[in-house]
Amino acid sequence: QVQLVESGGGLVQAGGSLRLSCAASGSIFSIKVMAWYRQAPGKQRELVATITIGGSTNYADSVKGRFTISRDNAENTVHLQMNSLRPEDTAVYYCNANIRPTPDWIWYDYWGRGTQVTVSS
Repeated sequence: QVQLVESGGGLVQAGGSLRLSCAASGSIFSIKVMAWYRQAPGKQRELVATITIGGSTNYADSVKGRFTISRDNAENTVHLQMNSLRPEDTAVYYCNANIRPTPDWIWYDYWGRGTQVTVSS
């Protein structure tokens, strides 16, 4: 079984910073793409940032220049450094990973349970 566990959420004032981390564990042969999504109350889950195994990144327009995604392939971890936080960044942040559990060429999507980020004005 594969598990993704997020950490680092919390309450911060507008303009502040938080660093989220996500650790993947269990039966993991390879991880292709790791990503962060978020879901605010009453809204659909949205993509925040992605990073490939080679380190290529992609960001939602709303977080470009403020958030930075990074990963450690040896540790199977992904991080999201969030700077200049705004009240509209308030959401539950979810880790997502595209994982090959065995040498078979089959990939699965896994999700963490989420971590709450609250930005006060």
